[in-house]
Amino acid sequence: MCGSQDKGNHVSFSIHTPLIESLPLSNICGTRVFAKMDALQPSGSFKMRGIGYAAQHYATQGAKRLISSSGGNAGLAVAYAGRTLGLPVLVVVPETTPQRAIDLLQQEKADVIVHGTSWVEANALAQSKRTETDAFFHPFDDPLLWEGHASMIDEVVADGLRPDAVILSVGGGGLLAGVHHGLIRNGLNTTPILALETHGMASYHAALNAGGPVTLDAVSGVATSLGAKQVCQQAYDIAQTHDIRSVLVSDKEAVDACFSFLSDHRILVEPACGSALAAIYAGYVDLRGLQNVTMIHRGGYKTPIETIKQLRDSFDGPLCDY
Repeated sequence: MCGSQDKGNHVSFSIHTPLIESLPLSNICGTRVFAKMDALQPSGSFKMRGIGYAAQHYATQGAKRLISSSGGNAGLAVAYAGRTLGLPVLVVVPETTPQRAIDLLQQEKADVIVHGTSWVEANALAQSKRTETDAFFHPFDDPLLWEGHASMIDEVVADGLRPDAVILSVGGGGLLAGVHHGLIRNGLNTTPILALETHGMASYHAALNAGGPVTLDAVSGVATSLGAKQVCQQAYDIAQTHDIRSVLVSDKEAVDACFSFLSDHRILVEPACGSALAAIYAGYVDLRGLQNVTMIHRGGYKTPIETIKQLRDSFDGPLCDY
């Protein structure tokens, strides 16, 4: 059970999420597609796995406070972990952070400071407030996070599925690094990973083309949870030894995929996840000849129906209510 504590003082933060066969997606691409539903993690996204794992590690090392500079899914996971551990949490967020994110952080009992016009400025302030008894959480570039994220592949295999391919979306590369780690330790060394981004958030695609991580001048578009200007080195290094296939989709295709999945499964996901779904809904990948495919549903807080409808309206005009 999430948030439970056993006799050895080990706190479990993440849960074993469902693995659901999607007949609509399977029918589109002609192979069995299974959705790994990490949107159902306690904090609302896959970030709970890695950050929960790291938080447990830091707590055993004597951390007295947890600090994050993410106003998004990573910050929410840190706040949840701190509340569960009974440790105070400080999250510094930039002025561009939506009020909804701030409200959710405060709901988790985190102290929130709004500072600066960008994550860089917020992160600098957060770093300046660190003491020797604080634990700081990077949102994606940390081996502890990758180790924790790898557990989703452990669960897929434990549920009896050995995927012929994994489809996921890429932001800073933490999910990619974790999934790769999980594949390797389960003997799935040859299973390709299809890495999806929107055109405006394509820092991973840029790194692969440039021969190493590069910093984009700007990121833009609807899939804001993918908005890292530069991916971690580990994400790039993985592509040198593993079959990684980079695919770009449009903002409209990502949002359309959110609505298609909502219609097919009565589950609403954010555009970052919609970008991965668009691989199949928009016909970007050929999966014929494979037996089964796992689609990682990363989750996220940016999913109120009103927001998704507004995005869809901006592309297609007014949309009827769901």
